[in-house]
Amino acid sequence: MRKLESFKRLILLCLSCICLAGQIGIYAYYWYTSYYESVSVYLKFWERGHWLMIAIYGVLLFFFSNMYGSMRIGYLKNVEIIFSQLLSTLIVGVITYGQISLMVRQFFHVPSYVSMLVLQAFWIIIWINISSLLYKNIFPPRKLLLIHGDRPIKDILEKFKSRKDKFEVCKCMHIREGIDAIRREALERYDAVVLWDITVESRNQILKFCYGQSIRTYIMPKIPDVILKGAEELHLFDTPLLLTREYSLTIEQRFIKRCIDLIFSLILFVVASPFMLLTALAVKLYDGGPILYKQVRCTAEGREFKILKFRSMRVDAEKDGVARLASKGDSRVTPVGKFIRKVRLDELPQLINIIKGDMSFIGPRPERPEIIARYQEIMPEFCYRMKVKAGLAGYAQVYGKYNTTPYDKLKLDLTYIENYSVWLDLKLMLLTVKVLLWPDSTEGVEENQITALKQENHDE
Repeated sequence: MRKLESFKRLILLCLSCICLAGQIGIYAYYWYTSYYESVSVYLKFWERGHWLMIAIYGVLLFFFSNMYGSMRIGYLKNVEIIFSQLLSTLIVGVITYGQISLMVRQFFHVPSYVSMLVLQAFWIIIWINISSLLYKNIFPPRKLLLIHGDRPIKDILEKFKSRKDKFEVCKCMHIREGIDAIRREALERYDAVVLWDITVESRNQILKFCYGQSIRTYIMPKIPDVILKGAEELHLFDTPLLLTREYSLTIEQRFIKRCIDLIFSLILFVVASPFMLLTALAVKLYDGGPILYKQVRCTAEGREFKILKFRSMRVDAEKDGVARLASKGDSRVTPVGKFIRKVRLDELPQLINIIKGDMSFIGPRPERPEIIARYQEIMPEFCYRMKVKAGLAGYAQVYGKYNTTPYDKLKLDLTYIENYSVWLDLKLMLLTVKVLLWPDSTEGVEENQITALKQENHDE
């Protein structure tokens, strides 16, 4: 297995490229046999012109496939890879359909184009299943040694169990068993070591040992680790330094970010207007209550503003005055509310907040002041999220879920803040499309899930 590990990336790249090559081949077949016949009435192509059209399709397909993670065979679940590749194919299909329609100066024949997409979908499902089967046979699950502290490990063990094709936790050791005992155990039959919630001192000792012995190591990062990840590398003569700046975004970045917010929010507001009107009617007709739900939230530097949403809960949902997150199967959510939450229509009025400047398109989701206060009782670092303007969507929403723990969301949001770039904003906007269509991200919190609203010890 260790010998095969060196070729793992190459094998996975080949499997992904075969999938893309098959799709490009299907497009090329339809281009030569169907599409060009209509285009040739207006444009005559030499051979290189055909290659250019096929190359444009291939570049677009590679970009979106890489963006949505469908080239990560073996890393993501099989169903998610198929979904991501189908989504990528659909987006590229829409773009190239528009391209061909412009060439023929009218809407191109839809059935012909749909037949190509259907054939590509069959190819995607068949090949990705074959690829996953090959991957499982070539690369068996990694045997893991989990090193942990006093916090419960049930949650992380369940997450590893959800990927039995990739991981197998063979043994768990408490840090109290001693560094020497852990070192001896790590040299046994394991493929990797997981360092989960242990002190920095102990973690550093084990990490350096594993690095020296060429043992793969998975680490749960702490808040300082996330901050340092985005630090700037400097050199003082021959001494390396890491610089963490006192400000999060430069003035140039803030200006560009604001321009992007205004342009995209105005365009989306116009496009989404019909859906907003239908949603407003549905909410009003169901129980005659208010259409919009206004709630005080906090944005950059803790400034308060009123966030706008289409109302998805009963009018008396919080008649007791207690702030609480929506739980899984929450009875306060109306039937209309369940639907608009599922497809995220309830969030559309926040475009007005973006236009006003209260929010950004991408940033940490805004929280209520009282919930922030409760979070900060056990996570003082929670205020770090407010170093930038709150967002309609964010890093935590793309890479987490609705019911991801507040501490993990904090680390995800800090990752965004410390690694900010305009490209990262644009990338997260594209990835949000996948999140909107993927059901896992809309789940409520479980009744027994640990959150900052429960007085549990979460100190780092």
